[in-house]
Amino acid sequence: MGTSPARITPNASPTKMPTTHTENQSQVQTATPKMRASNINFYYGSFKALHDVSLDFAANKVTALIGPSGCGKSTFLRNLNRINETLRDTRIEGEITLDGENILDKDVTEIRRRIGMVFQRPNPFPKSIFENIIYGPRINGLLKNRSAAEVVEQSLRRAALWDEVKDKLHDSAYAISGGQQQRLCIARALAVDPEVLLLDEPCSALDPIATAKIEDLLVSLKHQCTIVIVTHNMQQAARVADTTGFFLLGKLIEHDKTDVIFKNPAKKETEDYITGRFG
Repeated sequence: MGTSPARITPNASPTKMPTTHTENQSQVQTATPKMRASNINFYYGSFKALHDVSLDFAANKVTALIGPSGCGKSTFLRNLNRINETLRDTRIEGEITLDGENILDKDVTEIRRRIGMVFQRPNPFPKSIFENIIYGPRINGLLKNRSAAEVVEQSLRRAALWDEVKDKLHDSAYAISGGQQQRLCIARALAVDPEVLLLDEPCSALDPIATAKIEDLLVSLKHQCTIVIVTHNMQQAARVADTTGFFLLGKLIEHDKTDVIFKNPAKKETEDYITGRFG
């Protein structure tokens, strides 16, 4: 995949086409989505952060979530594997399904194994590279039929990091660069073979070269799992995502194929954000 910026024309107004869909309704129809969020409302105390968000995630596709700061996209992402449950005085309404089963009714440990998470800044454990990778498979009992060395090598290869660290496996994870640490965190998430991988602005702290490597990695990984990425970088969304959802003030304004969102959005709010009129 090339790393040249996608063609986004901020000074041109996209040609508007007639549309009959209502606000917050996805234009991407998925017969059997890998994941589905239905009518999600989320509260921090008395503050309602998400308003009736419904969104389908197709298997083996990349979905990008874009929007201005504070619009709810990261809050929504963290609900997809129940990370927000770790916060006090929060409440969720609605349903989130994985393969048709409501994850809000399932064991949270199992859900977080099936739905991995990579955060904004690299957060390797204070352990060796090897121990970072093997930690998840070990505590989840996934080493019965495979050796630890095999799991580590496969995970690092999947994260396009093996050739760079194969001679440093027992060195501290903090001894490698920030971009390598982020790919290590992706490898750590992949080590338990998640079905869905969530990424919350994974490139915001990285330089352009490291960012390009992460983007290349995401495009290759979607053949192995379903990917959802929150990003402030619209060019990044255009480069890596099959579909894109635009959030504003806690609402999903529009979700469609990425080309449609950037070239022919159905909603004026989306057009204004894409063309730089606000945000």
